[in-house]
Amino acid sequence: MYRIVTKRPLNPTVTLMEVEAPAVARKAQPGQFIILRVDEQGERIPLTIADFDREKGTVTIIFQVVGGTTEKLNHKEAGDFLQDFVGPLGRATETGGLKRVAVVGGGVGTAIAYPVAKKLHDVGCHVDLIVGFRTRDLVILEDEFRAASAQLLIGTDDGSYGRKALVTDLLREQIEAGAQYDRVIAIGPIPMMKFVSLLTKEYNIPTVVSMNPIMIDGTGMCGGCRLTVGGQTKFACVDGPEFDGHQVDFDEAMARGAVYRDFERHAHDAACNLFRQEVQ
Repeated sequence: MYRIVTKRPLNPTVTLMEVEAPAVARKAQPGQFIILRVDEQGERIPLTIADFDREKGTVTIIFQVVGGTTEKLNHKEAGDFLQDFVGPLGRATETGGLKRVAVVGGGVGTAIAYPVAKKLHDVGCHVDLIVGFRTRDLVILEDEFRAASAQLLIGTDDGSYGRKALVTDLLREQIEAGAQYDRVIAIGPIPMMKFVSLLTKEYNIPTVVSMNPIMIDGTGMCGGCRLTVGGQTKFACVDGPEFDGHQVDFDEAMARGAVYRDFERHAHDAACNLFRQEVQ
């Protein structure tokens, strides 16, 4: 069992939890993920490691409530326990030899961008952190972003905070202003990563994207997270989750991801109804 040390909402649908998991914290690196179960009857879900504290033996996860399991997870409080918390899994982000990097995050994906930017910043890399949200109310981790970057650029779809701009607009401005990036790292919704990759391909800038589709066993056995990269089948859980953005078949990934939306919606509604019945 794994104790929840702290819990705090970041916006109306996104929650941060710090979980006591010393063995995971000891080996965790930015870019990796864990798989958890809320209880004995729960399904396994993957969540990217948002932060870790080796001294305290804790791992931080950030999740958006979209399905039944994340709804159940969000009803847990500090002091409660999770059934399983397995990891770290996947390959860590490669940070060696980079002098200037743009880390681009969108929506809840910015939570995954944070530890990557932090590690690069800590090893002396110049980090331009570009994050995008639909509206001001959904902005998360702004103080943490500023501490982990040389420059923070925030865009919102409606212009209610930062610039009224897409992350691709802000990235193009930096490139055309003369920023010499060794690499661009994009983390967020698949369409966003697709268009960031199309943009950087114009300028021949190496680009890494974090593919976090449905994962089940985390070992490559089930094939649930397969995707096509450079014409070859890869598995996000063991080969990734980071891949060359110029080689990923994003259209295939988007089509496969859409298959699960109705299931997630039904599971979320069922979990909400169950909690309402318990309260009554």
